[in-house]
Amino acid sequence: MAWVLKMDEVIESGLVHDFDASLWGSGQELGAGAYSMSDVLALPIFKQEDPSLPLDGETKHPPFQYVMCAATSPAVKLHDETLTYLNQGQSYEIRMLDNRKMGDMPEISGKLVKSIIRVVFHDRRLQYTEHQQLEGWKWNRPGDRLLDLDIPMSVGIIDTRTNPSQLNAVEFLWDPAKRTSAFIQVHCISTEFTPRKHGGEKGVPFRIQVDTFKQNENGEYTDHLHSASCQIKVFKPKGADRKQKTDREKMEKRTAHEKEKYQPSYDTTILTECSPWPDTPTTYANNSPSPAPTFTSSQQSTCSVPDSNSSSPNHQGDGVSQASGEQIQPSATTQETQQWLLKNRFSSYTRLFSNFSGADLLKLTKEDLVQICGAADGIRLYNSLKSRSVRPRLTIYVCQEQPSSATLQVQQQAAGSGGENGSGTPYVYHAIYLEEMVASEVARKLALVFNIPLHQINQVYRQGPTGIHILVSDQMVQNFQDESCFLFSTVKAENNDGIHIILK
Repeated sequence: MAWVLKMDEVIESGLVHDFDASLWGSGQELGAGAYSMSDVLALPIFKQEDPSLPLDGETKHPPFQYVMCAATSPAVKLHDETLTYLNQGQSYEIRMLDNRKMGDMPEISGKLVKSIIRVVFHDRRLQYTEHQQLEGWKWNRPGDRLLDLDIPMSVGIIDTRTNPSQLNAVEFLWDPAKRTSAFIQVHCISTEFTPRKHGGEKGVPFRIQVDTFKQNENGEYTDHLHSASCQIKVFKPKGADRKQKTDREKMEKRTAHEKEKYQPSYDTTILTECSPWPDTPTTYANNSPSPAPTFTSSQQSTCSVPDSNSSSPNHQGDGVSQASGEQIQPSATTQETQQWLLKNRFSSYTRLFSNFSGADLLKLTKEDLVQICGAADGIRLYNSLKSRSVRPRLTIYVCQEQPSSATLQVQQQAAGSGGENGSGTPYVYHAIYLEEMVASEVARKLALVFNIPLHQINQVYRQGPTGIHILVSDQMVQNFQDESCFLFSTVKAENNDGIHIILK
């Protein structure tokens, strides 16, 4: 019996030894009293795999990849998110790469997708107050945007849009099958959102986020495909280069053991997958941008038509169409807005503004138009929308003498005593705006305003002392006082071919 008990003890001791040996792979020798329950539960036999998660051999394959051509900081610890330094206002390339495998997402093959690039706050606290923060920045930097797209540098982007109400976002369409690069410029710096202004190192970090959408069944780009982002800090010009150099020098002074705790610096920054930005995307219909959500289009279909008698700089009628001088009204419909763009030589932008009403177009700022159309056309379109014409060098007021007036003396007296003719009817004067101080300009504007064929006007005279007729020369026009008033009459020329105009 004692022999049996001894054998049991030997067998039990052997089993304990075997169990100890089997647990050797957990990273430490498990002796008596040294067992760690967390280590034991971490063994594969105790794991409960989630069937919804991909297996170890299966990695999620994103459909797109976005790479920003800017180096990452070497002073970032392992397992932390990368940090990239950018210079304020400098153009940085973001490469839009098609990362699909063969057969993935066939519904977007041969079609355009829409991407929205944003600069947003990294700090969760600032994200909650983003609207107030951006409004404060806008107040301090009127007319500026936080994020711009460098259109001349960009490749493969179509129908770019910047919404005046979203200063931190840009949108565009692109073809995944073609090479596409979007060059962005960030105009806000990290220290602008700190309570106390420190150096750039103490500034708040931002995020660059790219959200990509495909068309739904209605042709609107609202179906989310992919989102990715990266962490950045923005410095004043050249500041990012100095900060990168400082970080690199600090890392060189660290020991080899300390360097192992930090990531190496990479030449480019790969945006990592993230959740889509919560804003509802604005829609592109039929590959054309729609008005911004805050815009309102009037239902009236009236468009202002200038008075044919007007001779202001916007309405010159020497055989040229009056349409180029028409001012667009907020009540103009999308069709009338298209016609206005065509008549004012903005035909290349009719597709871009295809869904804009007059109100939508008038709400765009000068900076918005320069960003959308370029400097030359943007300024020209802004001046056209705001009716900014060349100020006339001279303004005179002219009234045609009525045939029913008895004599010149009576007419002059009537004009000098309240502006009425002999019958009590007030004289109606027309404004003549002269851009050139020459006599021919006076004749041309008189012909335009009073519907006189220009070729029939032989000479223009001014009545002088004792009723003499003085030929109106360029020098006389240059000595006219601004806002002078004249009555004028017409007399037949001596050869009965044409007329003379006499200013009184």
